[in-house]
Amino acid sequence: MLKRIFDISASLAAIVLLAVPMLLIAIAIRLESPGKAIFKQKRAGFRGKPFTILKFRTMRADVNPYGDSPHSATDGRLTRVGRLLRQTSLDELPQLFNVLMGTMSLVGPRPLYERQAQMWDDRQRRRLDARPGITGYAQVYGRANLTIEDKIELDLYYVDNLSWRLDFTIILRTITGILHSGDDIYERQYSKSKKRESDS
Repeated sequence: MLKRIFDISASLAAIVLLAVPMLLIAIAIRLESPGKAIFKQKRAGFRGKPFTILKFRTMRADVNPYGDSPHSATDGRLTRVGRLLRQTSLDELPQLFNVLMGTMSLVGPRPLYERQAQMWDDRQRRRLDARPGITGYAQVYGRANLTIEDKIELDLYYVDNLSWRLDFTIILRTITGILHSGDDIYERQYSKSKKRESDS
């Protein structure tokens, strides 16, 4: 309950403070490329319940929304504004509304595709026992340098060790990470199994 109260208070305050910057971002997206400024996608939420995640659109509107994530800033699907938004993580700002609505938390495992959750075993599905977050343990301790298997293990650690201290540490590391972000925002290797397949 206390975590939810903090989520509501912090997300509401952030939305008010960032209303003008978010409006300017939306205008910049629309001016550069056709399509909506907000990108919506179904994800697996708390205890597996599907929800619609909100993000600023960073790619052309005509690309497959469920395709592979960009692996570098040179990906032709990215717009110029989109590259900047990803570099600074500003594309995640609309998720403050997800937090306010209760489908997400400020801190928690990052929400993944529903089809990914269906592939997990019972142990891995415990990742869904925490409300998905804008930032999470795996994002501040490896992010794009981790495979999905690595991220699940870190997310399970978070679920098993939930605390105010841990959330506060993740928030601080998220802020410092944004200030010093680099190419680690782009996924290196999605899965260990895919790596084995490519090596064979």
